[in-house]
Amino acid sequence: MSKPHYGGNLVDGAQLLSLFGDVATELCVRADGDEGLFRAYDSVEFLAPVFSGDFIEARGEIVSWGRTSLKMRFTAHKVIAPLSGSEYAASAAQLLSEPVVVCRASGTCVVPTALRRRPLTGERIGRPAPCIITAAIVGAETTRAQTPHLPITAEEIGEEAARCVAAGATVIHLHVRDDAGNPSQDTERFRLAIRAIRSRCAPIIQTSTGGAVGMPIDERCGPLTLTAQDAPEMATLNVGTINFGDDIFVNRRLDTQQVATRIAKAGLMPEVELYDLGHLDIVRELVDKGLLTPPLHTQFVLGVRGALAASRRNLELLIDRLADFPGSTWGVAGVGRHQLAMAELAAALGGNIRVGLEDNIFIEKGVLAQGSAPLVARAVELCQAAGRQVATLEQARAVLTKAPGAAA
Repeated sequence: MSKPHYGGNLVDGAQLLSLFGDVATELCVRADGDEGLFRAYDSVEFLAPVFSGDFIEARGEIVSWGRTSLKMRFTAHKVIAPLSGSEYAASAAQLLSEPVVVCRASGTCVVPTALRRRPLTGERIGRPAPCIITAAIVGAETTRAQTPHLPITAEEIGEEAARCVAAGATVIHLHVRDDAGNPSQDTERFRLAIRAIRSRCAPIIQTSTGGAVGMPIDERCGPLTLTAQDAPEMATLNVGTINFGDDIFVNRRLDTQQVATRIAKAGLMPEVELYDLGHLDIVRELVDKGLLTPPLHTQFVLGVRGALAASRRNLELLIDRLADFPGSTWGVAGVGRHQLAMAELAAALGGNIRVGLEDNIFIEKGVLAQGSAPLVARAVELCQAAGRQVATLEQARAVLTKAPGAAA
């Protein structure tokens, strides 16, 4: 109200840039524990007038991370406007049904390395860790009729896993198929596939306990019986029943608890698969019962028809709720056309990425990916564009195979 600068009570656009400066300072503190310096704006667009009495909400995000720089994007929204007229009090105001974007900008801040500090106890600040890329190379739903590049035999799986590791993946999320190409949770087929992978490369192998829709729990847990050199390092834990397209993916409460117990008994790190917001409440029960121990590693599977849609708003809500489990890490598996869009968002927001033919068969609209490796390569490009380091195998193992995860 105190900032009218021009005729008609127009407010100088510099006031909006001042708000962006405050947002940038907070982002620097959240990232590096220092106020930093605003180096330059790359672009500024004034899109709608701002008048005395308008309420402006300024928003910002870090979209790319450099060694000392932080590339930021800002928007300013008008959310409340004053009301005028003889029928209104002088102090009357209107809450806008849709916020109006009045300004957009992008710019770069700098925090010298020497000024960065470590988080204080309980403080949630810091730059994102290196991005762990998971390749889901087989799945249970994708068929050879949909793509000829789907690996079926153990040797084909081993070859594709090696291509994905060479492209930048450190985790292989593994399903297997029978001779006819149907989904299988047969222990021996997993044994052959794991041996084929490890004869060619050394990724973290994460076996599915989801199997395929309709499989009983004992069948789904087949790979958990592998031991010694054939055992995986991780296994997935699906925690809630959802509509899955035209089917129902059933994960009953007691069955989920049983699978969590089996994963712990096998000595594996669980990856908690979350398809909906309420699944975090199920995770809370598992933690309270001692069946899971934070920090957890979670995977948000978004875009399944019948479950939570793939959107930025939903992902941010899940990330916010995950803070109930301090130190936990997260990744995103976008389904179908959402895969690469969600991968790009995960890279920007500091999470991990899952790509592969299990969830999506296209490298771009209408163009089949020639296996999962090209999708891994695209994920690497998205990380680099966001200024994110891609995790090495050693870095991924430090996060995924040493965290408590499952109760003993």
